[in-house]
Amino acid sequence: MPIYLDNVIMIPQIATFDILDKKYVYVVDEKNILNSRQITVGYEMPHMYVVMNGLNTGDKILLEGLGKVKNSEKIEYEFEPCETALSKLNNLHAE
Repeated sequence: MPIYLDNVIMIPQIATFDILDKKYVYVVDEKNILNSRQITVGYEMPHMYVVMNGLNTGDKILLEGLGKVKNSEKIEYEFEPCETALSKLNNLHAE
């Protein structure tokens, strides 16, 4: 049975990390400072999460290198449009 979702925020699963039983992402602010933010996942799809709470439209999240950074760290990054990030997910496979 299909579920239709309107006006939702979807993010790649690789952009998240777990602490205990909670999911987090790193949000990049206007000064390029990382801030961890807890999210609530509503639905899980192959390689994607539908975020119900914790992110707003326009938030920039860190997609790669989550294990190399820490909270409140200033970073330099290269912005990757959503379409580019999503196209890379099609090339993922389980090992």
